[in-house]
Amino acid sequence: MRAEIAWPIRITRAGMVAERASRAFWPVVALVMASAAILLFGWHEAMPLEALWALAVVVGLGTIVALVRGAMRFRWPSEGAAIARIDASLPGRPLAAIADLQATGRGDAASEAVWAAHQQRMAARARAARPVDPDLRLAARDPYGLRYMALLLFVTGLLFGSIWRIGSVADIAAGAGPGQAVATGPVWEGWIEPPAYTGKPTLYLADQPEGRLDVPQGSEIALRLYGEAGDLTVSQAVTAEAAEPSAEAQQSLLVRRDGPLAIEGPGGAAWDIVVVPDAAPAVALSGPVEAEATGQMAQPFTATDDYAVVAGRAVIELDLGAVDRRFGLAAEPGPQEPVVIDLPMPFSGDRTEFSETLIDDFSQHPLANLPVTMTLTVADDAGQEGTTGPVEMILPGRRFFQPIARAVIEQRRDLMWSPDNARRVTQMLRTVAYEPEGFFPNELTYLKLSFAIRQLAADLDDDGALTDATRDEVVQALWDLAVQLEEGTLADARARLERAQERLEEAMRNGASDEEIAELMQELREATNDYIRMLAEQNRGQEDGTDQPDMSQNMQELGADQLQQMMDEIQRLMEEGRMAEAMELMQQLDQMMENLQVTEGQGQGQGQQSMEDLADTLREQQELSDDAFRQLQDEFNGRPPQGDQGQPQDGQQPGQQPGQGQPQPDQPFGPQPGQDSGQQPGDGQQGQNQGGQGSGQQPQGRQGQVQSPGDQPGQGGRQDGQGRGGEGSLADRQQALRDELNRQRGNLPSLSGEAADEAGEALDRAEGAMDEAEGALREGDTARAIDRQSEALDALRDGLRNLGEALADNRDQQQPGQGEARGNAQGRLEPQRRDPLGREFGNSGQMGTEQEMLQGEDVYRRAQELLDELRRRSGEQSRPEDERDYLRRLLEQF
Repeated sequence: MRAEIAWPIRITRAGMVAERASRAFWPVVALVMASAAILLFGWHEAMPLEALWALAVVVGLGTIVALVRGAMRFRWPSEGAAIARIDASLPGRPLAAIADLQATGRGDAASEAVWAAHQQRMAARARAARPVDPDLRLAARDPYGLRYMALLLFVTGLLFGSIWRIGSVADIAAGAGPGQAVATGPVWEGWIEPPAYTGKPTLYLADQPEGRLDVPQGSEIALRLYGEAGDLTVSQAVTAEAAEPSAEAQQSLLVRRDGPLAIEGPGGAAWDIVVVPDAAPAVALSGPVEAEATGQMAQPFTATDDYAVVAGRAVIELDLGAVDRRFGLAAEPGPQEPVVIDLPMPFSGDRTEFSETLIDDFSQHPLANLPVTMTLTVADDAGQEGTTGPVEMILPGRRFFQPIARAVIEQRRDLMWSPDNARRVTQMLRTVAYEPEGFFPNELTYLKLSFAIRQLAADLDDDGALTDATRDEVVQALWDLAVQLEEGTLADARARLERAQERLEEAMRNGASDEEIAELMQELREATNDYIRMLAEQNRGQEDGTDQPDMSQNMQELGADQLQQMMDEIQRLMEEGRMAEAMELMQQLDQMMENLQVTEGQGQGQGQQSMEDLADTLREQQELSDDAFRQLQDEFNGRPPQGDQGQPQDGQQPGQQPGQGQPQPDQPFGPQPGQDSGQQPGDGQQGQNQGGQGSGQQPQGRQGQVQSPGDQPGQGGRQDGQGRGGEGSLADRQQALRDELNRQRGNLPSLSGEAADEAGEALDRAEGAMDEAEGALREGDTARAIDRQSEALDALRDGLRNLGEALADNRDQQQPGQGEARGNAQGRLEPQRRDPLGREFGNSGQMGTEQEMLQGEDVYRRAQELLDELRRRSGEQSRPEDERDYLRRLLEQF
């Protein structure tokens, strides 16, 4: 058994030896390490010889005492002690149990069997024996941690001392005899300390070999001379001025130039000091200036230095020679102080070479969008500077696309350019404010401009001078006004979406840069996401039983997938310069949002949507009738078919003439109301139609596509996609329009009453007339096709009018007490009801009235008070939800 656990016994016994030796001899080890640290640091060289001998005697005696005391305490561990330690670590002490003998029950088979089983179990435990770790803790024997102090001194001596100094002990001993000079090496000390910003370490001069010695410029040499005065002298030529040899005990030399340095006398040394110059830093532009649509500029640059760049600045000055001195810039400019801004520096890391970007916004600065020169300068710790020299550039500023905003910002620039422009700016702003209808989005912006004009006019004296305070105030007011005109005061998500679309279309027309396009596209994405989220929240808040479908999920898919893909495609086309395609796709996006608005956002039901779809079909049927008449007119004049009729249609001969007269250019095509449907254009009516749309008028709204809320984004209800100006024939367009009308009839709401029946009959007549018109077009009989198209137009108008009356009747039945609504000739509801405040609806069926409710000069203040009161009431939780919903709709309108 002992052979099986021999190795655990040997290892445990070795650990016991180390444990007893450390307890007995740790004072000896501590004394040896402390003595070695003294020698490594060279402290013995600075001691008097008597003190050094006394210290040596004390250390020697202490070491002897510690050795004797340790040897008396040390006991070599026996093998039995190792076995006992292992046995104590095992459960049941199996090693001792194996060596035991059976005391009782000898000769009894049962007892002997039990004893044999016990021995086997103990043997199995013994075979699992492992070495026992020694206990090397000495805290109880060294409560003050003297061993750690000695170890720390020894390690520090190895790191920062010199092992060669130990050999100087022999020299000291050899020179200790009477009458002999103490040879302790150099009786001087010296250090070379480079400037802190270089990051280089201090050099001990005695350790440097004689000869060439390179030191950084600005280093300081500190010398200490020991012994009798005059025994050692220092001669040097490294300072700014030449000096005589000096024997001062302490000297400090600032290195300014190359030259010799010598310590003359016993144990002296000499070096040739070579100054390493500190190179000046350098800075350069690493790329062109980048500007965002909001006016923020970004100028990348790179700076280098041999040690570190500590600071930098950019100076921007007006380049007067490059300014186009016209209009408001023709006057002599006022004093323009250079713009000085600090360059960004790395917060951490190496500054010997780095790249950063200067980012700032100068949109409101007087030099914005004007020629300037920019100079970048960097400096190091030594005060040296590096510069790029003047770089010509146009200082980036915010671009404005709204016409009035651009005019206002231009006059703001002229006012800041020169105080002499004050009177001219006042006159120009009055011109901008003249007849504001159609140019200002609301009265508030016009009122702000008028106030700025009055403020300028009131402060101008006879010489046209303007005080600085007034100019600064007007300049800030004009900036705020331009931003408000550009961005708009958006009352809800829909207004913000429309404004973002307008700004993007304006940027397309004005040739915006890629950065501006990206900025505007991001604004459009955010506005679209907000609008879709608003519609989803409104739809989730509706009660069950309304006629509006639950399309929250569809809206999420539309906003997250198809709309984003379409906007990405718009941005790509714009960046590639394909503005026409981008504009067409933008119109499709706008149509999608219009359909989404009708379905989800404006509270319109299925009936109102059907009326809008029928109105679109009516308009497109009118356009188709106009194109058919143009073809007939071309045939009459002997010209080939124009427009989308690229080839003769289904048996139609190019020279076939129905004999109609020539219409007047300013009159519309098609029969007038009350005209016989069989009358041909030119028979006394000059080819008038009922839509009142002239031949030279371009169609508005959707370009030959019929869409519904159920259509997929970018896809109209008509699958062929042919419209005005397309490549499809008139017959194909007529067929697609008839199919669209058939689809719309299937989506009509369930209405009751005589008006609803008449609406269905009228739409049946319209579909039949469209079918006959299609057949006539395919046969080449354009004249008969025009007659049938006129019948379809009449039927569509009747159906639209009757549908409006049916919707009004059914709404009145569902909401009694709200008054009576009748349909007009255009199929729109002619409102006769009043809102809860007693006002009539406007002619368009929208909330509000076209009457002037306020009179007098203080109408704007009163309007603001009313808006504040509406906002206050809409935020009161105690009011009924219906009233609060009505107040919110009022706020959306204004």
